[in-house]
Amino acid sequence: MTTIAPPWGLLAELTHACPLHCGYCSNPLELTRRSHELTAEHWVDVFRQAAELGVLQTHLSGGEPLLRKDLETIVTGAEESGVYTQLVTSGSGLTEDRLRSLARAGLRSVQLSVQHADPGASDRIAGSRAFAAKETAAALVTAARLPLGVNAVLHRHNLDAVDGLVELALRWGADRIELANTQFYGWGLLNRAALMPGRDQLARAAESVVRWRERLEGRLEIVWVAPDYFDGVAKPCMGGWGAVSLTVTPDGTVLPCPAAGTLPGLEPVNVKDRSLRWIWEESKSFNLYRGTEWMPSPCRTCDRREQDFGGCRCQAFALTGDAARTDPACSLSPDHSALTALTRSAPGEVTDLVPRRPTTGTRSASRL
Repeated sequence: MTTIAPPWGLLAELTHACPLHCGYCSNPLELTRRSHELTAEHWVDVFRQAAELGVLQTHLSGGEPLLRKDLETIVTGAEESGVYTQLVTSGSGLTEDRLRSLARAGLRSVQLSVQHADPGASDRIAGSRAFAAKETAAALVTAARLPLGVNAVLHRHNLDAVDGLVELALRWGADRIELANTQFYGWGLLNRAALMPGRDQLARAAESVVRWRERLEGRLEIVWVAPDYFDGVAKPCMGGWGAVSLTVTPDGTVLPCPAAGTLPGLEPVNVKDRSLRWIWEESKSFNLYRGTEWMPSPCRTCDRREQDFGGCRCQAFALTGDAARTDPACSLSPDHSALTALTRSAPGEVTDLVPRRPTTGTRSASRL
């Protein structure tokens, strides 16, 4: 029997509720209702099981996790289980008192999202007047001496602002900035035409990152998450399907990655019905694309199969309708030319962003 290595990371999606309406959001079109969310007691038990399984750290995410009035109890549960906690937040609703109580509960670090370096542009992309709250949140986090990371999802509407975003991170006292090019899942896939950057725009942003890394070496960690659609190289899904991390959704469904709930035939299991260990080691959902035995050609004989594991299963499904196909982001994929055609659209050929809504959705994202 093959030994399955334990995971080290857990994405805890505490809620899908969010005061922002970002059109690039990767959350599913159909959002979990507040009434279906796991209780704080459930989450405490999830972290206990996660720690026993080998998990070392968790991202407390959403939606906006600060909307959970019981967030302190959830943080305490993770801390008492020995799981390092990072709050992933828009900053909306973070006050000095709330941050103090979260820090007392055991919160270890904060990742703050920002949509643009310009306040007005940031608010337009977010669909909410949220920039001022982000600025306040950054000041509170650094004053509390907690590590601060800044995250910006990049797309056509803000790639030209990379210089400003790095300067913003420096001004806010961040230790790290993650410049993550949009991954087209959920609302992001629905808005793909409006978000897709031009190749020249993307190249300019990448060059800016190189310059800033040289200039700021040792002062600010700059992470550049390359865009899947442009490089011709598939990236391993979450470090490999069922290899290093797992996601627990607001209602307790356990997934190999945040977008996997859209895949047909997955049969995901809820943590209220089975132990986290059984789900990680035995469930169909975590074993379906684990390793390399499932791979079709050309992945099966590719020298990179142990590095990229065929790429992203959710992206393969979103673009081809078949989760078992080679990720079209790979230049060797039979579907690659259809994907690259999507990157050649003229900058003026855009559609309006469909804002993320807090209610359940009914629209389906298009495929190639």
